[in-house]
Amino acid sequence: MDMFLIKRKESLNPTVSLMEIEAPLVARKAQAGQFIILRVDDEGERIPLTVSDYDREAGTVTIIYQIVGATTKKLDAKKAGEYIADFVGPLGVASHTEGLKKVAVIGGGVGCAIAYPIAKKLHKQGAEVHAIVGFRNKDLVILKEKFEEVSDVFKIMTDDGSCGEKGLVTDALKALIDGGEKYDEVIAIGPLIMMKFVCKLTKEYGIKTIVSMNPIMIDGTGMCGGCRLTVGGETKFACVDGPDFDGHLVDFDETMRRAAMYKEFEKHSYEDTCNLLNKEVE
Repeated sequence: MDMFLIKRKESLNPTVSLMEIEAPLVARKAQAGQFIILRVDDEGERIPLTVSDYDREAGTVTIIYQIVGATTKKLDAKKAGEYIADFVGPLGVASHTEGLKKVAVIGGGVGCAIAYPIAKKLHKQGAEVHAIVGFRNKDLVILKEKFEEVSDVFKIMTDDGSCGEKGLVTDALKALIDGGEKYDEVIAIGPLIMMKFVCKLTKEYGIKTIVSMNPIMIDGTGMCGGCRLTVGGETKFACVDGPDFDGHLVDFDETMRRAAMYKEFEKHSYEDTCNLLNKEVE
């Protein structure tokens, strides 16, 4: 049975880690915007995680994950040189970036792990990239240098002003638009509430806005129905129809209500896993 080697592991902040996985077949085909499904071990649940980067020559795929639930806690207990059981992909529809000349890419929190490969792809295609990233404080900032490499304009916003400017990503976007910047498209990836307000702002200015609905994916194949959402009055599934959608057509309020339903379950599952891992250490 194939096992997938963890080539490198790095802690990006107290709750976010990066892993480089040896997976040549996935690396060969992966595109920005797509995701993989992994299982830590044969008994583990399947979780979808975005392809944050890939190296076709080295045959590696980079994933960045937040330690929020049972499986990400178990994944984070693994070290470089160890293996995970399954790593399947690439899945989902790649982000459409062709023909875009000037784009604002907006990332919120761990959503920056999804925003970065899109910014990188646009930059490689010769587009002008304005990246705006938002975090609660300086200790949570990730991928700053990576974004700087691929952005013509780069702004960091923090809730408390401890890094970059104080305020929200929408404040920075509004300032750029009011300052005369004209974008072919805005691409936003982050917490649902952030994407909702980015779309509210861009709708006022009539700027097409694409959002990535990765945060609501569970099963990753369209079978569980947990990632269904309403887009332009029609039911869609983030994992098979997306994860990218026209943000002005997404019913964010419905999606946020549904996402809240899983929080208590995840919390209990996470606590059980913490107890289990702690017992193994004792």
